[in-house]
Amino acid sequence: MYTQPKFTPYAADPRAPHGTSARLLVPGVQARGSVPAEQIPESIPMPINMALLKRGQERFDIYCAPCHSPVGDGDGILPQYGFPSPPSYFNDRLLGASDRHFYQVITNGKDKMYSYADRVAPRDRWAIVAYIRALQRSQHAHLSDLPAGVHLPESGQ
Repeated sequence: MYTQPKFTPYAADPRAPHGTSARLLVPGVQARGSVPAEQIPESIPMPINMALLKRGQERFDIYCAPCHSPVGDGDGILPQYGFPSPPSYFNDRLLGASDRHFYQVITNGKDKMYSYADRVAPRDRWAIVAYIRALQRSQHAHLSDLPAGVHLPESGQ
């Protein structure tokens, strides 16, 4: 059986219309489960509420915090063991990045970060994006951001 007539992948085949033993993909074909970038919403496509933020925090703590740290400053535990340090969510580039950008990085990976598409469901990816936005806002909040009638407790100093 080892020495039988067969074609190896992409071997020349003069009988095939395109000249190779492998069939060409149909134009426009996509990998199962993939979504074209233009079909991914620009912003979080669901209501942002405490349940979504709690789910995002839970998923963030599992998948993102080991590298990005629990607060998102890029100083997680894994870089202390030789892994490359990820960027801080608080740098100007990521503060200005779209929600879609974060979703796509979670889905496809970027630089040294690998894809989490097979580990994190699409809805959970959006929950993580919402939580990242909450982290960013927490580091750049102003007293004027508080709703009317909300007061900070006295510090006692």
